[in-house]
Amino acid sequence: MTLSQAEFNFVSQLVRREASIVLAPGKEYLVEARLIPVARAVGAANVNEFLADLQRRPDPARQRKIIDALTTNETSWFRDREPFTALTEVVLPELVKSRGATRKLRVWSAASSSGQEAYSLAITMQENLPPGWNYEIMGTDISTEMVKRAETAEYSQVEVNRGLPAAQLVQYFERAGAHWRITQALRRNVSFRLMNLTAPLPAMQPFDVIFLRNVLIYFDVATKRTVLQNVAKLLRPDGWLFLGAAETTIGIDDNYERVAAGRTSAYRVRSGASVGAARRG
Repeated sequence: MTLSQAEFNFVSQLVRREASIVLAPGKEYLVEARLIPVARAVGAANVNEFLADLQRRPDPARQRKIIDALTTNETSWFRDREPFTALTEVVLPELVKSRGATRKLRVWSAASSSGQEAYSLAITMQENLPPGWNYEIMGTDISTEMVKRAETAEYSQVEVNRGLPAAQLVQYFERAGAHWRITQALRRNVSFRLMNLTAPLPAMQPFDVIFLRNVLIYFDVATKRTVLQNVAKLLRPDGWLFLGAAETTIGIDDNYERVAAGRTSAYRVRSGASVGAARRG
């Protein structure tokens, strides 16, 4: 069976309301494919039966499962490489000069999925900061399942094969049965929390670097603008924002300017931009 227009509309409205993700017409097959395991897990014969029951008897827990299933969780270690090269060769040397008084950096992986980006950032900090420096990596995601996986810090052989050099696998992981687990020495610098970037953000200390990659592409322009405005309040005045290769602030939020960062580009808040003070907590 395939999704009816009414069923697709129900799901798309739910996802739009709860996560601000836009599911355009033509995504019916994707929605059905993602929801088949969810339907089976709750004992429904198929997706149609699962959705019909949910419409008759609204259940926040099952709605949450739909959100989790339809949140894109494509990820890998050091994904797209260039942002990490820019971080190593351009951003960190500049921040080391300007943060000498505190010798501490805060980095936010704002859509961390199952944790590979956040831990890749931690490895980058570990290998490129001078002795005596400290760092904090915070990973956030809208999916409860992904946050749990990231906190577990265990990955299959297939997952560690996706972009992770062998030398770093040996140094920063330990065997956990058939899986690989991030060492405690690296994990102590990384934390994860559930967060919807389109909702009012909680009070947090500002960040020196924010990775907000491959997130904005799922939002409409108004939502992109809201997210960028919220993020700007949490980025230090001389901090760096990295977006995905297909994303930009241009034409959406003029408070940012695009700057060269090695062979890629990043974004910084324009001097004098009225973005509000960073919230502290």
